[in-house]
Amino acid sequence: MLDKKYTQAVRSDLLSYAQKRREVIKMSGDAQQHAKKAIFALQRDDKEGGNERLKLAEGLLMELYKKFKNDKRLFTEGSYKAALEEYVEAVLFNSYVLSKPVGKIKGVEVDSDTFISGLCDVPGELCRYVIRAATARNFDLTKKCYEYAEEIIGELMDMDLTGYHRNKFDQAKQALHKLEQVVYEVSIRS
Repeated sequence: MLDKKYTQAVRSDLLSYAQKRREVIKMSGDAQQHAKKAIFALQRDDKEGGNERLKLAEGLLMELYKKFKNDKRLFTEGSYKAALEEYVEAVLFNSYVLSKPVGKIKGVEVDSDTFISGLCDVPGELCRYVIRAATARNFDLTKKCYEYAEEIIGELMDMDLTGYHRNKFDQAKQALHKLEQVVYEVSIRS
């Protein structure tokens, strides 16, 4: 005989989770979009616009955490993890652009896996940033971007990255190689 009271509790839990999940997906998507737009603004030296977008992304992520901190299952959702990773990438890139120390992220709780994923994406952003710098004949910035990407790769190399992180690391190394080519091209033309 089926325990109707228990199955009702399970049904309620599942329906409640589904509703919360939809909200997490929506807010995470918005946070991710703000983080992407922050990076886009920073790529174009719009530091004010980048910071505004970062604050919007951070606000959404903090709101999600406060609202659902009692149901940790929601923070394993792919949409939330993707938004957090994009936010980390944007914060780390912003720190570099503003010449601030790049390290622990304050305000939003970020685990080591997400931090490493975001850090692996920074050389790609530096690659895009350096093209703009080289085009503007800002050769000092071009070299600094390369050196910073090289420093990131050096740190990541000391970690035993596997699976998803290994793929991200390989992409970061490819970005470093592109940066190296840009620096080389600039050096022979200046």
